[in-house]
Amino acid sequence: MTDETTPSEEALEAGRLLFAGDATFVMGVVELKQLPPSDRTEVCFAGRSNVGKSSLINALTNRAKLARSSAEPGRTRELNYFDVGQGQLYLVDLPGFGYAKVSRSQTEAWTRLTKSYLRGRPSLRRVFLLVDARRGLMETDDEVMDMMDKTAVTYQVVLTKVDKLAKGEVEELAATIEGRLKKRGAAHPIVRMTSAEKGWGIPELRAEIAGLI
Repeated sequence: MTDETTPSEEALEAGRLLFAGDATFVMGVVELKQLPPSDRTEVCFAGRSNVGKSSLINALTNRAKLARSSAEPGRTRELNYFDVGQGQLYLVDLPGFGYAKVSRSQTEAWTRLTKSYLRGRPSLRRVFLLVDARRGLMETDDEVMDMMDKTAVTYQVVLTKVDKLAKGEVEELAATIEGRLKKRGAAHPIVRMTSAEKGWGIPELRAEIAGLI
């Protein structure tokens, strides 16, 4: 990881301003026909169940309970849309991979919905693929990246819960993942390192998102 990964002061301020205003839940989508108009920049957060998606969204938006988290894996069962920056951005929380305690048919339905969304949403600028730093890339993450490579959907890996590891371990993991991403056509080259609990990496991720608008 080098200083080239650090956003400029202007970019950090743009990120701060974007997330300083209201952030509101708009709707939950269970069928593609329910999707709102593609009239603004859209980013989405994907990752395994319990990777910390809800916590990261809440940290980004400075809202303790905007995105609901649960001890029950797979609670997010629809595409949850949030408005950020008073109409500037849609932030979308996708159902987690690796669902627990749900039927196979329900899992398949969520998977179809997610894949269809990722393949065909014209306003989607980037997928942020969240990866638990304690576990690294797993088979399901590779499967999702394979699919996005085929459909040319740009995605960026974001490590979560980095406060649970030593700094050296996190940096080594990020460097290893960045090396693997070089072989993938749709991957963003920079891995972001975050801790929703400590606030680490949150300003940088906000800047990354604001730069897409």
